[in-house]
Amino acid sequence: MEMNNFLFVLMMIFAFIMLVALARSARVVAQYEKGLVLRLGKYRATVDSGLTFMVPVIEDMIKVDMRERVINVEPQKVITKDNVSVTVDAVIYFRIADPVKATFEVQNFSYAATTLAQTNLRNLIGDKSLDETLTARDLINTNLRMVLDEATNTWGVKVTRVEVQRIDPPADITEAMSRQMKAE
Repeated sequence: MEMNNFLFVLMMIFAFIMLVALARSARVVAQYEKGLVLRLGKYRATVDSGLTFMVPVIEDMIKVDMRERVINVEPQKVITKDNVSVTVDAVIYFRIADPVKATFEVQNFSYAATTLAQTNLRNLIGDKSLDETLTARDLINTNLRMVLDEATNTWGVKVTRVEVQRIDPPADITEAMSRQMKAE
């Protein structure tokens, strides 16, 4: 009788371990995600949305959000070609095109893209006068998007849109421009 109880307990423990292993092997990938399966730390495969079974303990999964995202480029002071200091900020819209590259080719995409955008904003606005900067916003947006998209292509990211939100000249220049418009 004791042997039967011992076998029963042993089988229950085994069943519990198998149930836990099965539960750990099942992963659900949402519709807007891709799953990167790693076997012992090395990339093995990309899985689409739905239920995926993996080898417990040996395989792991990184989920990558494939939806379009937005990065805010903080306001910064930029000097134009005619030595006027303006404050500029922008917004970058992007989506991940290749989840493998986006995960393994760049450590912190948001920081890298923001830094790249700030540097290129300084270059683009530094090549224009204040008047050109205020009137050529679309040209600045297009040029900045092309530069960012080219640079981020190796990271598996597609920059879909860049918008310069504000170009603020100093208060005294804004006041002088306002007086000139009233005089005309």
